Amino acid sequence: MPISLASIVSTLPSDETWGPATTTDALVDGVPYAPYSKGDKLGRMADWTTEGKDRDGRGGRQQYNRNYRDQPVYGAGTSSLFAVQVAEDESSFSVVDNTRTSTKTRGFGRGGGTIFRGRGRGGRDQRGGRGNYQNSRVGGRGGQQAYLYDQRGGARGGRGNRRFGWKDYDKPQRNRDSSVNIKPDWAMLEEIDFARLMKLNLETSAGEDVESYGFLYYYDRSYDKPPVKNTERKLNVVDRAAYNVTTSSDPIIQELAEKDEATIFATDNILSMLMCAPRSVYSWDLVISKQGNKIYLDKRDGSSLDMVSVNENAADAPLEASEGNKDSINFPGALALEATFINHNFANQTVMESETSKLEMQHENPFYNPSEETEPLASKVYKYRRFDLSLEKDEDPLHLIVRTEIDAVVKNNISGEDQLLTLKALNEFDHKAQGSGGALDWRTKLTSQRGAVVATEMKNNSCKLARWATQSILAGADVMKLGFVSRTSPKMPDKHVILGVVGYDPRKFAEQMNLNLANGWGIVRTIVDMCRSMKDGKYVLVKDPNKALLRLYEVPIGTFDEDDGDEGAADGTEAGGDEE
Repeated sequence: MPISLASIVSTLPSDETWGPATTTDALVDGVPYAPYSKGDKLGRMADWTTEGKDRDGRGGRQQYNRNYRDQPVYGAGTSSLFAVQVAEDESSFSVVDNTRTSTKTRGFGRGGGTIFRGRGRGGRDQRGGRGNYQNSRVGGRGGQQAYLYDQRGGARGGRGNRRFGWKDYDKPQRNRDSSVNIKPDWAMLEEIDFARLMKLNLETSAGEDVESYGFLYYYDRSYDKPPVKNTERKLNVVDRAAYNVTTSSDPIIQELAEKDEATIFATDNILSMLMCAPRSVYSWDLVISKQGNKIYLDKRDGSSLDMVSVNENAADAPLEASEGNKDSINFPGALALEATFINHNFANQTVMESETSKLEMQHENPFYNPSEETEPLASKVYKYRRFDLSLEKDEDPLHLIVRTEIDAVVKNNISGEDQLLTLKALNEFDHKAQGSGGALDWRTKLTSQRGAVVATEMKNNSCKLARWATQSILAGADVMKLGFVSRTSPKMPDKHVILGVVGYDPRKFAEQMNLNLANGWGIVRTIVDMCRSMKDGKYVLVKDPNKALLRLYEVPIGTFDEDDGDEGAADGTEAGGDEE
């Protein structure tokens, strides 16, 4: 029977639409369904075809992001059905370009020249090795931008070599120990961060001499000449009696305090540390004693102030054993002990000892007792100098007396007058070892690239060199001699050679380091004002081992006395001896 048109129309649904039934369910046979458009591009989930993406020297994740950051994400053209309701829509997500931009005009690649994707085809040393200063300008990833004295492999680190500073953000924070054990009964009074200290400023006069003690030998000028080729000047062990007496145990300072010559008393070793505090990284501490209107800046026996640090300010400073350093001779403590002995022996070796030719002060060495000492005295003059720290608003003048040290004397080539010297020594342990701070090889570069060597030392030993310059200026020295001492072999920390000696005007040297003495005097005045407002007693100023700040503690009167023994005696320490 044929079906009529009317029956067909009557069977049609009554709503306006027809076809399969619509549903809000986003599941097809229990599987979520995502809409797909032919305009969507499929990105790469994993790419194993490009060489070296995960290597430190050639890009890694950042390189991958640069290559594929412009490709759209699959499904980004439509609304996602898998997004959590509280989260933002995935279509708003984009990869951030974190590559460095430069205003300089560049060619192809990263360093100028035709270099594609960081692979230099021409030039030398771009594929690794240990590159040098001259070759670092050619080829590699550095190109002309890599004109650095950085020998870490083809200018800025070629294939397989680690680029300096790469992934420094990913290093674990070092946790150093405090230089002194903070006891529970110590009361913290003040906490000062370095940012505040660096804003302080106090202009003072050049200072005046109060008393001078000791004698000086003349400096041996032969050390200023570069050594003859294929010959080395060995650093010898010179046993001489030297003293590093703290402020309150100095008999001369006690006499000056009784005569009311000043209000504040310190030594150049202690004062320079306080003045250069913002440059310090390692922990250190000072003991401040207030007795009436007198303030003494002291140090503990065996304090870290007595040691000469090595590469304290380097970006990758020497590691402790607990931090993974397996080379025991290059621990920070071992390097500091080595540098301290080098400085003592260097100062004694570079003078000409002659009883007929020496400069004597009006007073003898106040710490030397011929009946008890077996070694002869070292060439040393102690100058007690007075500085005025007064402000216009002060009713009474505020003076500081500091004991400074001079190591030698030399005749001026033109005028023939005596010039006072301080003798210091920088030491090289191993320019390839961890903690060297990217230092050059002194044996090959000191003569030809002395400026680069000194600039690297200014960076890696900023605090130490600033203290030496400050001590020389406080003492009124005319010249600061810097010796460059290296190990005979990188694995022999007890045998050294003197590679050269360079003389500097300490004031000009301070300018080169951007060292502002007025800022140092402002720090001293600030700390002194804090202590003057407090009651009589003993205080300890500690540099935090892991943060850039100082803390001032009030401690019991008898603190450190059990370690110091008789505080009234002059505890001279003999700094000579073997370098082992």
